[in-house]
Amino acid sequence: MTGNGGRRTQADRDAITVEIGYALCSAAFAAAVVFGAVAGPALLFDLPRGLETVLVRTGLVLVPVLFLARVVAVLVRFQRSDQPSQPGRTRPDS
Repeated sequence: MTGNGGRRTQADRDAITVEIGYALCSAAFAAAVVFGAVAGPALLFDLPRGLETVLVRTGLVLVPVLFLARVVAVLVRFQRSDQPSQPGRTRPDS
């Protein structure tokens, strides 16, 4: 919230929207890469049935966990970051 009666400015709302979009896209990409790395060999190669099952199920368990962890990490980092008071400006000590 900002100091103007508890309302967010349009710039604040835009920044939050962009950050949510970034969090979702980067989480989807990271989850897809991990799924491909874990379950990919089972889908590409002729492996024993038990190993294929373990790899695919492990990938399916890791995907939502990683997705959620990435979204939360990005949004928490954004919330804790000290945003400059004016867009395009940095603090003098940076």
